[in-house]
Amino acid sequence: MVERETVIDKLRLTYEGLFVATDLYQMIDNWFRQKAYDKRENKNIEKVTPDGKYIEIELEPWKKITDYARIVIKIRLIMNDVKEIEMEKDGLKVRMNQGKVHVVMDSYLETDYENRWEGSPVFYFIRVIFDKFIFKPLTGGWKSEVVHDTNHLYGQIRSFLNLYKFSTETFTAPRPQYNAP
Repeated sequence: MVERETVIDKLRLTYEGLFVATDLYQMIDNWFRQKAYDKRENKNIEKVTPDGKYIEIELEPWKKITDYARIVIKIRLIMNDVKEIEMEKDGLKVRMNQGKVHVVMDSYLETDYENRWEGSPVFYFIRVIFDKFIFKPLTGGWKSEVVHDTNHLYGQIRSFLNLYKFSTETFTAPRPQYNAP
């Protein structure tokens, strides 16, 4: 049976304003590729509501540390009231999204994820002894790697969203054109 220890529980980030949803997803995807994570997308929902789109994406990428342990970072991206708007910058029209973004991250350290030590009660007992006494220093190092990766990704997402917050000051919204009846 997989032993899943929660290292970081419900690390949250909330943002409201202008962003590009595809660029946000692509940035997260590239980060996982660069850090050698394998990705699994558990949920991808998009609903059109009167207030705008509702988008929910749940990712659960993992990184194999050894044959015995791996890192799992679970991310939920929830975007509410997402509307596509057109902005003008330096005479060029740029399509962006406006809405609310909620990011919730959980991080886990999974041990014995291949169920190799579950064959018999003797192996299970040996695994418990190894976990408590022999693998204890290794587990501490693995947990610090989980915390480091999660905080780095959190910082990247926060910086990405703040980039839009400060770069939109130079945007000017196009004036609405009214057609005479």
